[in-house]
Amino acid sequence: MNIALWKDTVLRSPTPENLVQLCSTLFSTGQELAAVRLALEVVSSHPDDLPLTTAAAGVISKHTARHDIVATLLRSVLLRVPHIVSMQAFLAYTLIAGDDLTGGIALFSEMMARHPGERTSLCEYISTSLLNAGYPLEALEILDLWLKDGEITVWLLNNMGCALVRLGRSAEALPWYERALTMAPDNPEIAFSYALTLLKAGKFRDGFARYVDRAPMTNGQVGWFMSLPRLRHGDDVAGRKIILYQEQGLGDTIQFIRSVPYLLEQGAEVTIAVPAGLVRLLAQSFPDVSVRSIAELGQEDGYSYAAPIPDLPFIAGVMSESDIPARIPYLRADADDIARFAAMLPARRPRIGLVWAGDRRVKSEHVAADKRRSTTLAEMGAALCPVDATLVNLQFGPPRAEIEAWQGQPLFDPMGDVRDMADTAALMESLDLIISVDTSPVHLAGAIGRPVWLVNRWDACWRWGDEGDSSPWYPATRVFRAREKSFGPVLREVGEALHKWVETWKAG
Repeated sequence: MNIALWKDTVLRSPTPENLVQLCSTLFSTGQELAAVRLALEVVSSHPDDLPLTTAAAGVISKHTARHDIVATLLRSVLLRVPHIVSMQAFLAYTLIAGDDLTGGIALFSEMMARHPGERTSLCEYISTSLLNAGYPLEALEILDLWLKDGEITVWLLNNMGCALVRLGRSAEALPWYERALTMAPDNPEIAFSYALTLLKAGKFRDGFARYVDRAPMTNGQVGWFMSLPRLRHGDDVAGRKIILYQEQGLGDTIQFIRSVPYLLEQGAEVTIAVPAGLVRLLAQSFPDVSVRSIAELGQEDGYSYAAPIPDLPFIAGVMSESDIPARIPYLRADADDIARFAAMLPARRPRIGLVWAGDRRVKSEHVAADKRRSTTLAEMGAALCPVDATLVNLQFGPPRAEIEAWQGQPLFDPMGDVRDMADTAALMESLDLIISVDTSPVHLAGAIGRPVWLVNRWDACWRWGDEGDSSPWYPATRVFRAREKSFGPVLREVGEALHKWVETWKAG
């Protein structure tokens, strides 16, 4: 594809369709700034073309968290056609997404008064806006009031379930999802949310059975192996070749790969296809398995089944917490790598590894989720320091750059020498404690049996349940739970616990 030529065509003869198509291509190839600039250039060159402006707002909203730009574009449309309800609702949603809760709610309230015939759909929009922006209590209050006397729709029921789950009330959410599924039994989004809620409520038997009905979430990556029959619990695998492939995040793979021995015991010949950063770690942890880079795996014959790695608990018959494979560590670092990093680290102990953020993402929906799980080095450091210990950076990706501005207690940073997850595991073996938000290093530390403290977001992922300070998946993990959007209070709780831990810590 000649993007330069296509861009020239869009600028000369723009339509909403080709603008969205080109911008989406630029976003998908990591060219966010170019995509936004293109959209704004087209809009500024055709200021009276409202469909173009609307298309630009839509594509920027979908792929970025630039709510300020989207709001400006929507206001320019509403200046010319002020009475379009869908456009007003889009603006209100955008204001709430950009943390202008007062402005967004005020606009929604005005719309409810002006358009009584649209009140049901507006209630759906309001509650969705609040949930996506991280205001489940406010969404719950609105839904509770509406559902007493107002029209009931499948999405209002779904949103009620979602609000309760995010408030740590998963058991209460189940009947709402069940009612929604009665109205829309074939809706995959609601079915998946119901499966996750069952799992979060500890109902593994029904939860995993429903969880495996999802369409694999592989970020658009489609491999030849996905056309193979999908492996299910009870399938005869003796003497059969099976390929397990990466799906969802690295943490999911690390958490669920523990069930590979079950397939080996059943006589299966297993191949694991994962991102390059996991290949070496899994190869040295499962020497009887072929581990391949998913990007370099060419078509091969002879396979009977395939399955995304998060299907493994269902395949292996994990019906309750007591069925979770107990063998830890199930991932192993290389002895030479362990020695290499041990020699690199400062001698002073205890050594405490820190991770303050998940991988930074671009799409609006992903940015919102990342904001709920991530903090900053400045905020984490202020809560933990000063502490009588050596602090070691385990942060990867763009948030690692925050170290440059860090003015607090020295933070040793060996991540420049870390090539992959195998190196990260080797580095962790010489640490006495890891403190991390909910991202893949928590799973890695748990899988190799290192003590890890999870600083958990207020709307915890299903795998950590609704309550408690421990995890059946990783016995060496201590869970600290935020109870509000801010990480401040829970980080202060972690800081107090850390100082007590250091006082009683004994080397070895």
